[in-house]
Amino acid sequence: MFEFAGGREAFLALAAAHHRRCLEDPVLNHPFSHDDIDPRHVEKLAEYWGEVFGGPPVYSTSFGGHSAMLALHANAGGDVDADLGDRFLECFVRAIDDAELPSDPELRAALRSYMEWATGEVMSYAPEGSVVAADLPMPRWGWDGREQLG
Repeated sequence: MFEFAGGREAFLALAAAHHRRCLEDPVLNHPFSHDDIDPRHVEKLAEYWGEVFGGPPVYSTSFGGHSAMLALHANAGGDVDADLGDRFLECFVRAIDDAELPSDPELRAALRSYMEWATGEVMSYAPEGSVVAADLPMPRWGWDGREQLG
């Protein structure tokens, strides 16, 4: 799927478009506009999504993998708006068009399916006191959805 979508450049465009849309959203703007946001956020996001969809393991080898990503988002507690996940998903779906990814319906369905699953997982770690296990396997997403590892 990584190559079909357009490879690293496509996922960089997707991450940049998604980030822009989140900054424009009145609810998502807050977590995306902090002064302490990593200046490489868009690049890291692109590497993460690229790896999920079959690209090289850059995020896992350079940025800590799935557990590290979840830990960044864990324990948001009261800062989480009830519809944050839905807003994030909507920005992602619109960013697919903004980034001009292929219009293939199966690709777009798989991207959406992944993000529906991913926002649910991230939101499950939002309550204060949530603990992210170390060394969680990186999720992999294919044409038929989540792929089992090992």
